[in-house]
Amino acid sequence: MSSHRPRKRFGQHFLHDPGVLARLVAAIGPAPGDAMVEIGPGEGALTGPLLEVLGQMDAVEVDRDLAAALERRFGGRLRVHCEDVLAFDFGRLPQGLRVVGNLPYNISTPLLFHLAAFSPRLRDLHFMLQREVVERMVARPSTPAYGRLSVALQAIFRMEQLFRVAPGAFRPPPKVESAVVRMVPLGAPLEVDAGLLRQAFSSRRKTLRNALPGVDFAALGIDERLRPENLSPEDYARISACAR
Repeated sequence: MSSHRPRKRFGQHFLHDPGVLARLVAAIGPAPGDAMVEIGPGEGALTGPLLEVLGQMDAVEVDRDLAAALERRFGGRLRVHCEDVLAFDFGRLPQGLRVVGNLPYNISTPLLFHLAAFSPRLRDLHFMLQREVVERMVARPSTPAYGRLSVALQAIFRMEQLFRVAPGAFRPPPKVESAVVRMVPLGAPLEVDAGLLRQAFSSRRKTLRNALPGVDFAALGIDERLRPENLSPEDYARISACAR
């Protein structure tokens, strides 16, 4: 399958480094009986080692040529859904689903938000992403990388950056460094209003008083002189509850 020419419109960068693949499989920790779906399996470099343990799994692959090649290679062990993952209904797959993948960088943020809608059905998620995106995902309040993506995802998932991956591990090499992140849905996710969050971080250099006028920060015990980047996801959940 290595003859497949990566397609730029699909953001294809195929992971091929055996050491990185082994480290990724170890981080995922597949076990017989796990319900697992791989997003963008590409040439099946990660799919093969996972199937050795799982026996069968699902995959979502938008590239029809790759989907057909995967079906030929793995037969009935791999159920390939040749669909756009941004429109894919993960509710069709079993409860307690484990999600893995080397995500296309060009759709990573909308895809993360799409998956967040299915979080009650998910057990965990392990993704390879652009390092800068992972750093934003796991960033803590009052740090440069902390923003809307940090709050929105941390309200739903506990996240951990596991390790970095150099461009040379892929074919073709991307222009950026990658990183692997583990995401585990929270037992009790926080309810954060998406519109409020968007408004706050569109004015992140303003004070809260100016970024979110009309909010009674004194009643919430929050200093209105702080900036949006200084508040935790829990703070935004409290503000959202008052705004409803």
